[in-house]
Amino acid sequence: MTNDLSVLHARAGSNDVPYVDARFPDRPLILRIARPKHCDAATPVLFVHHGVNRNGYDYRDFWLPLVDEAGVLVIAPEFSKESFPGSRWYNFGNLADEVGAPQPREECTYAIVGRLFDALRAAGVTACAGYGLFGHSAGGQFVHRLLSLGFRDRVIAAVTANAGTYAMPDLGVAFPYGLGDTGVDDAALKALLGFRLTVMAGTADIDATSEHFPKEPPAMLQGGTRYERAHRYIAAARDAATKRGIACAWTIVDVPDVGHDGERMSAAAAPILGAALHAAARL
Repeated sequence: MTNDLSVLHARAGSNDVPYVDARFPDRPLILRIARPKHCDAATPVLFVHHGVNRNGYDYRDFWLPLVDEAGVLVIAPEFSKESFPGSRWYNFGNLADEVGAPQPREECTYAIVGRLFDALRAAGVTACAGYGLFGHSAGGQFVHRLLSLGFRDRVIAAVTANAGTYAMPDLGVAFPYGLGDTGVDDAALKALLGFRLTVMAGTADIDATSEHFPKEPPAMLQGGTRYERAHRYIAAARDAATKRGIACAWTIVDVPDVGHDGERMSAAAAPILGAALHAAARL
């Protein structure tokens, strides 16, 4: 299949574009697009990552009323359950195969995002040097693990929101709950702690009984609610930075009275990401 990405600029509003990554020719994606009224190759690109329901169309629709004010082109890659089944292929990035053997980096689904951005540049859709990331729930897991494992060469700004579990910045805890046995060393961890990651937590995201709340023992060690886990993630990062004598660039933003709500978390993230992406474009 030949990808035609030029149609991303076809019209303002919503659009759906089929896409196949060269490394996964039998695992198609759909790019759910929210294009602002004023959009050209200088418009910042923001990749928005859906949750466990693989509902990229919903997340695109969450961002439709936000893109004009934020001034960003939103692309929500939809990782269907048929093409990318289970947490291994999405939340955990296909870092290891079905028997736990490490995969080459180019076989990790985290690598799809950077290759997609390269394709957008090659097609003339964007002339930007980098892009932004937003992920909510399972998408928040995808985003922060992508960053943690070094797939962030051209990431300008990133928000992980209401993630269910975290890859803690701890080389002594095995992935996916830490960064042990991933090839991340102390130098790479220092670089990660210096990246400006924003963690967003809905203060009402405290339901520990829902079907999709991770309850396995390693997850419960991170806290009893998603809200608590987000704060423990930040605390662990600050502790890791202090032990290494460096500053931690991560920030946490509490979103008052919001639970596990992708729409309201998107609205809270839009001004943060829009401002960061436009500030970078002016440099």
